[in-house]
Amino acid sequence: MTAQLKIANVAADPALDAPLGGNRARLRPVRTRDGEKRPTRPGSRRITSTRVFAVAVTALLFWGYRFPTQQYITPQSGLGYALGIIGGSAMLLLMIYPARKRIPGLRAIGTTKLWFQIHMALGILGPLLILFHSNFRLGATNSNVALFCMLVVAGSGLFGRYFYAHIHHGLHGRKASLAELQEYAERLRHVSMDVAFLPELVSRIGLEEQAIIRRSERTFILARPIVGAAGALLAHRRLRHYVRRQIGGSGMHAPPPADQAERLRRVANEYIDSRLTATRRVVEFAAFERLFSLWHALHMPLFLMLLIAGTVHVVAVHVY
Repeated sequence: MTAQLKIANVAADPALDAPLGGNRARLRPVRTRDGEKRPTRPGSRRITSTRVFAVAVTALLFWGYRFPTQQYITPQSGLGYALGIIGGSAMLLLMIYPARKRIPGLRAIGTTKLWFQIHMALGILGPLLILFHSNFRLGATNSNVALFCMLVVAGSGLFGRYFYAHIHHGLHGRKASLAELQEYAERLRHVSMDVAFLPELVSRIGLEEQAIIRRSERTFILARPIVGAAGALLAHRRLRHYVRRQIGGSGMHAPPPADQAERLRRVANEYIDSRLTATRRVVEFAAFERLFSLWHALHMPLFLMLLIAGTVHVVAVHVY
């Protein structure tokens, strides 16, 4: 148990906070009823506001698509018309975030972090309301063009959020650097010297990391996230199998009792996860930088197309 507690205490060091808000060796020793310390994983909440929001939106999309909304909602009047106005207005409000980010005089309306969060929420709620406005069905040519442009912009926004999160500290933090990720991965390698109860685990993780890095370096830059994820998944399975086999009795001089064996497996697996995650982020960083740059160059023209198509749709509806 000494080795286990050493890992828990070292890994709880704030200096090992993972960049980009990712996994780290996040074990923190806490005392149980019998006075024994064991590692736990803090901050691993299963229910978050983001997940609740995603589930609610998904449920509404499924319900709206399956339910015959055309019997109760008419795009030309009443609730359906109101949903179109509110959804279109939400899409127009998306322009406030880039304006707030570039114009210092707009500080009075709120922080860029606040408007970034509003931007993401409106980018989902606006299209959701428009879909209910259209009864999840196609209509005239001008409305179909506007609907298609909106769906393309909303979909590209989801990709942009994914790319952004991989190269920034949080959803509105400063941009990370490759040097930071490499430094964090190196600090984890030093912590691994404390895995005394499985001496060969350190070298096995190192070999798996080197294999992931070599394969990624031979891969086209934009494909590195796929290669890195696949390599980490296979390495993760092999290393967990090794830990399970060693702690199960065949690789330790004195096999521990069942409860201690479970805790040792948890400690070792947490560390494997942290090491492989750090390696993945190192090999993927340049790819996500490039992907985010390409997305940023494409997203604004798509949004301008949406504004033009939406304007034409509104004019056509009210004039003809």
